[in-house]
Amino acid sequence: MRAVANSSVLISLSVIGQLKILKERFQQGILVPSAVWNEVVTTGKGQPGAEDVACTGWITVENVEDRALVSLLKGDIDEGEAEAITLCKEKNVEVVLLDEKDARRAAHRLGLKVLGTVGLLIWARRVGIVHNLKEHLDKLRSEAKFHLSREVYDEALRAVNEL
Repeated sequence: MRAVANSSVLISLSVIGQLKILKERFQQGILVPSAVWNEVVTTGKGQPGAEDVACTGWITVENVEDRALVSLLKGDIDEGEAEAITLCKEKNVEVVLLDEKDARRAAHRLGLKVLGTVGLLIWARRVGIVHNLKEHLDKLRSEAKFHLSREVYDEALRAVNEL
């Protein structure tokens, strides 16, 4: 299975040392649109995630062709999210990796399957890649400055019987 990733998932997993989850979950690779690559690696040079993402051999940069859809989506979400959603549609990829609520909503409206950082960590806990979800959620909050509501935090822990 493949996925298209937005920057937030790449950066968040990298900051907490769990970028490898993406390789394990999506063994056919991760695609990122050029706007995401530029945000994370080029303009993000020296920032969390930049070097980790740049050094992987399993993240591929793809250019988006449907600029009209990107422009339409940019009315509600940022360019990286718009390009990720568009690339997912263009390449008929199974899932798009997004965290932001508005971007997730836009992807759902287009019929795309969406997975975010917390969902990936739940999967990793269930298959034994990580052994303590609470520890990783706490790291997301403290180290990655990831906004995570108490409701989502508790729901995630319940999903893996840690609450």
